[in-house]
Amino acid sequence: MAEQTPQQDHSKRYLKPDAFTRYGFNGLVGFLVKRGVNVWGSRILSVRGRKSGEMRSTPVNLLVFEGESYLVSPRGHSQWVRNLRAVGEGELRVGKRVQRFTAVELDDAVKPPLLRAYLKRWAFEVGAFFDGVSHKSSEAELLAAAPKHPAFKITIVE
Repeated sequence: MAEQTPQQDHSKRYLKPDAFTRYGFNGLVGFLVKRGVNVWGSRILSVRGRKSGEMRSTPVNLLVFEGESYLVSPRGHSQWVRNLRAVGEGELRVGKRVQRFTAVELDDAVKPPLLRAYLKRWAFEVGAFFDGVSHKSSEAELLAAAPKHPAFKITIVE
């Protein structure tokens, strides 16, 4: 999949998680993943804060597509997205296993196949954030949704 310089407006929407998601669902997934339980491909993403310089962590779904690894933000231009844009690297964890990575943000034009694969795998969890777009949507519908969902190609640094 070709990488390109992003040309989208980074001030686009962000759907902030409610208290149940932040403390209930994300808390449970985070607890399990930190103990080495692979929950549907989830990882704990840690990225250095762009203002504080401190490591910030959140559960994410790691998408492996055509032999490459990607992070997609279903909720939009979240804090982890903004931090990853600023620093370009982070860590993914499952249990004690830590993988450092570098990240390149993808242009909207290359996102439709990734969004299709992401939705096919995790629609039960994130489909509500895609405004009716699904893995069965047309290429044009996926392309229209692309600016709302930042995506990064990640490269593991061993």
